[in-house]
Amino acid sequence: MDEGLPVAYPLLERGVPVIASDGEQVGTVDHVVAAPEEDIFHGLVIATGGRDRRFVAAEMVQSMHERGVDLSIDSGEVIALPHPDGPAPVFREDPGDVQGWSHWMHKLSGRGDWKRD
Repeated sequence: MDEGLPVAYPLLERGVPVIASDGEQVGTVDHVVAAPEEDIFHGLVIATGGRDRRFVAAEMVQSMHERGVDLSIDSGEVIALPHPDGPAPVFREDPGDVQGWSHWMHKLSGRGDWKRD
């Protein structure tokens, strides 16, 4: 199968076949999970048949092409992947809260002043 040219995750389209390491097509791309403003690729949600969806972490994606995504795991391992669990959590840092003693403690500990929305 000609998968076409390699592509980066922002160019990956819905419906592209997903191929396990044993050569079996295990589904199609449903959507990309990423933080584009930070250029972070988290993984893919793939449609594996009917309404069934599975989350494939970025480290399991071997390569992405125009007409195919290759995984580093076999078809048996794909079945054991987790179902997507809603949207990813969103965190924010309120500049109004960036002050005082707790702000400096967060900075020293590397935690930051992030709050979950």
